[in-house]
Amino acid sequence: NNSKTYITMRTINLPLIAAFASVVKTNGYTQPQQCRTSFTSSATKFRVSQSQSTPFAISSFRQNHASSRLQMSDFGSAMPEKPKLTTEQKLIDAADKFINDFSAKLSEGVPPPPELDALIEARKTSNDKQSLSKGIYELMIEQGMLYDIDPTTGMLSPTLFDIKANLDVPEVKSEFDYLYKYGMSLISNELIEVDVVKNIVVKRLIERTGLSPEEFDKWLGY
Repeated sequence: NNSKTYITMRTINLPLIAAFASVVKTNGYTQPQQCRTSFTSSATKFRVSQSQSTPFAISSFRQNHASSRLQMSDFGSAMPEKPKLTTEQKLIDAADKFINDFSAKLSEGVPPPPELDALIEARKTSNDKQSLSKGIYELMIEQGMLYDIDPTTGMLSPTLFDIKANLDVPEVKSEFDYLYKYGMSLISNELIEVDVVKNIVVKRLIERTGLSPEEFDKWLGY
């Protein structure tokens, strides 16, 4: 059935976005319904609110190291701690991993989407958190919307899945819900401005469903 096909061929691209998830902490990110954030996509109201304990809180990037106490059996020196990376450095690393992984998983003869080139350009020229977060988010959405994932090889190929005809498939709603909330997490963590996420959500998510912003909110249960 449609649900089984969607799970097999187009399940959300969690393995490829794992690098980005290391920057934006998503506790239990395979279950987007657990997010406590709300987002109104109305053309007149585009509001972000969050609970005090949103599961998308930015990672503190703390490095866990064992105690470096010197003991009589030590070699006389402790291993120095690894330098802590800034948010921008984490995003650079995430962008590089996503670019390389996405490029490697495109099936032979499948052209890359323009969003991949845009992320590569952002990585070459700006490297600021706004540009990198926007580029990663847009490519993340386009991968989920445009490609099937081969269940055996993990390779990406263009999808023929009709999203508008399958809005009643639970996995379709879950993927949109996850990507929708991911945008909210970027706002709440001050990685992307509200208007930027609004435009991305309207163009790349809402319009693909054929729903109005108000209908889209209702569809997702807001």
